[in-house]
Formats: sequence, structure tokens, C-alpha cells
Amino acid sequence: QQWSGFNFNLNSQFIYFDDWYPTLNSGIGISLINHQETVTNYSLKQVNLSWAYDVQIDYDWHFRPSISVGFGFKDYGFDNLLFEDQINVFQNIINSNTFDPIALNENVRYFDFGASFLFNNDYSWIGLTLRHLNRPNVSMVSQGDAPLDIFVSLHASLELPVLNYNDDNSIFLITNFMMQGKYDRFDLGYVFDRFSVGLTAATNPIQTSEKSHFVTSINPVIGMAWEGFKFGYSYDFNLSRIGGDGGISEFSISYDFLNNKECFGCPDWGSGYKQ
Repeated sequence: QQWSGFNFNLNSQFIYFDDWYPTLNSGIGISLINHQETVTNYSLKQVNLSWAYDVQIDYDWHFRPSISVGFGFKDYGFDNLLFEDQINVFQNIINSNTFDPIALNENVRYFDFGASFLFNNDYSWIGLTLRHLNRPNVSMVSQGDAPLDIFVSLHASLELPVLNYNDDNSIFLITNFMMQGKYDRFDLGYVFDRFSVGLTAATNPIQTSEKSHFVTSINPVIGMAWEGFKFGYSYDFNLSRIGGDGGISEFSISYDFLNNKECFGCPDWGSGYKQ
């Protein structure tokens, strides 16, 4: 949930399922995202099917390229808007119907393609993700042209050689750089594996204006693992001039149906924190 301190909220839900198929040397997953704004009634729903292949480079390192195909549905929620052709000034009434071309195209459907590349060993990884490679048109006007900008994410988790005296005690440096169009964000932080406690800072390295903030938020992260379950919670403390936004809360839960059974070549990124 985002910005609960304002008179509108942004709510998002994400669910996924994936499995590894040894005979294919591949992993296949499906995910669904649902996003809704409470005031405008704008909503986004998208389902993605992903496939990843494992290439063993040497005894320790693996390379995992993947592709994804998605189908998205955007609803701009024009039900509560009043258009010009609904106003009848001669009879002093408001018509319930409109023929405005924007209102007639309030729903947008599109296909979405992406790709990812991941290098990993048992304790560290670095990856690159590209979304909207086909730049789908999401214009609300029938003859409009509003292609989505390509989304780029460069992310990594590196085990640091401190407090690393057994498998239950590790500190990881985590980082994620994201860019889409003229907007960008760089997160940097750490996670202490044993207690699943972490802290990240969100920054805006390529500032678009003189009033842009370099550090936009501080985000503590906590998590735990129990009997195949992994629970996580993070909170976004906003440091910009917006103020009073109520922050951003994120809950996560995942379950390993194999209940931590060994998978050859599968990375071990800590018992208590989901990377």
C-alpha cells in the first residue's frame, strides 16, 4: 500500500508460481500483478509467462538467460468523469451517456515482451532485466501513439567477507539500478542473513530538475523463514518535500513446496531472506 497519508491510495498485489524442470534444464514461472488507484479508479492487470535456462559456466558459476511474454489490461476508469458532450446547457441537464472518443477507449489491451540475464553462484548474483522490449502502445485514444518506454533494471547481491564464519552468518551488499525514460532510481543497502534484517536507501542519481532530491527514501527490511515459508516486510520512509504521504508498506510471503530440498545448481541466497 502506497501513500496512505493522502486522500488517495495506490494498492498493488503480486503473485507468482515457478518450478524447475531438470530434464529440460529450465525453469518456468507465471506471475500476475494487480495495481489500482482508489480515486481515479485506474487499474492495471498483467499476467506474464517466463522461461529461464541454466548454462553452467564452471563449478561455481551459472548463467541463466530468460524471456517473458505478458498480456496487460489497463482500465482508465472514466466512469466518474464528466465530458463536455454530456452537458446540455439548453435544457440545463447532464446526459448520462457520452460519445467522447477518449471515454469510448478507456480500456487498453497489449502484449508485452521482456528478457533477463543472470550470473550467479551459491551466494552471490548479478542480473540485468529488460521490460517492454516491444514498446506496447497504451494510448487511450484509438488513433493515439503512446508507446511504453523500455524499463531497465541492473541488480546484484554480493556476499561480503565479514562475519562469514559459517553458513548461518553472512552480510550481503544489495543494489538495484532502475531506469525508464527520463526517470531513474538507485537502491543500495545491506542484509544480515541470520536475522534477515536489512536497510536500503533509494536515490535519484540522474536528477531531472534542480529541485530533485538525491536521496528520496530510507527503507528498512525484515524477514524470517519457517518450515518452507518465507515472510518479509519493508517500509518506505519518504525523505522528499512531499511529506505526510504515510510511506509505503510492502508485505511478502512465499512457500517452497520442495521444502528446501537440494536442487543441483540452484543458488542458496540465505535461509531467511528472499532476494
